[in-house]
Amino acid sequence: QVQLVESGGGLVQPGGSLRLSCAASGFTFSMYAINWYHQAPGKEREWVAGITGTGDNTNYAGSVKGRFTISRDNAKNTVFLQMNSLKPEDTGVYYCNANRAVFHYWGQGTQVTVSS
Repeated sequence: QVQLVESGGGLVQPGGSLRLSCAASGFTFSMYAINWYHQAPGKEREWVAGITGTGDNTNYAGSVKGRFTISRDNAKNTVFLQMNSLKPEDTGVYYCNANRAVFHYWGQGTQVTVSS
């Protein structure tokens, strides 16, 4: 059974940091690219960052470049999103997505709230 479980969300003040995790099971993790998406309240889900299966290549949306870092540990079937210098507009639910060819898997998300 394929599972992606996000964790690490919470309430943080502007300028603060959080580290999200996405733990995977049920598929060959290292063969899948992993992406993080952000869905702000009342808005569409938007891509934030992605990493290849080997971890050699990463990409970021312009809004988070220089503040967020995506990484993965294939030995632990886990992907991380380190979020620094958080802003109120980063508030929302963060989802991880695993994809390879026609296969796409989603987690259920973790809530991040940036507020003073």
